[in-house]
Amino acid sequence: MAEMDTSSGGGHKKGPGVKKSKKLSTRVDLTPMVDLGFLLITFFVFTTTMSQATAMNMNEPKEDDVENQKKVKESGAMTILLGKKNQVYYYFGELHPDKISEEFKSTNFKDIRKLISDKKNGTPINDLMYIIKSDSSSTFKNSIDILDEMTISEVPPGHYAEVDITATDRMLIQKTEEANGIK
Repeated sequence: MAEMDTSSGGGHKKGPGVKKSKKLSTRVDLTPMVDLGFLLITFFVFTTTMSQATAMNMNEPKEDDVENQKKVKESGAMTILLGKKNQVYYYFGELHPDKISEEFKSTNFKDIRKLISDKKNGTPINDLMYIIKSDSSSTFKNSIDILDEMTISEVPPGHYAEVDITATDRMLIQKTEEANGIK
C-alpha cells in the first residue's frame, strides 16, 4: 500500500504572502510483492513436471532346453570377464589348461572397444558371439559400460549374452588380481 507523507520540513516563507508548497514524499510498501513472489514460486513448483526416469531396454533370452540353445563356434567366441576396480579380462574361444597364461588377458574399458571391433570385423557375423560374465566384486556400472560398448561397436542383438560366471573364471580373476596387486 502506498502512503503519502504530508509533513513539511518547516514553514518558512520567502516574501510576504508567498506560500510554500508542501513537499510530498511517497513510500511504497513491498509486503504484497513478497506475497506475490511466493505465490508465483508455489505455482511453478506445483505445475512443473519432474524429469522422467530413463531405462535401457534389455532383451534377455528365454529359458530354453539344452537342445534349443544356440551353438557357438569356438573360433567366433570371445568371453569378457568383469573384475573389480574397472578391470576387464578376456579370452577367445575356450581356455586350454596348458595355455592359460597366453590366452587369458587383461585390459581396461578404454581398450576393450578396439578388441570388440577387431573380433567383429575378423569373424563372420553368423559365428560371432560375445559372452559377458560379471564377478561378484565388479560393479553394476561395469555391466552397463560393457553393454554400451557392444552398442557403440554395433554388435547386433543376439550376438552377446550375459551369463553366470563359473568357478574356474572366478579363480582366474582372483589369481590375476592377486598377481597384479589389485585389492
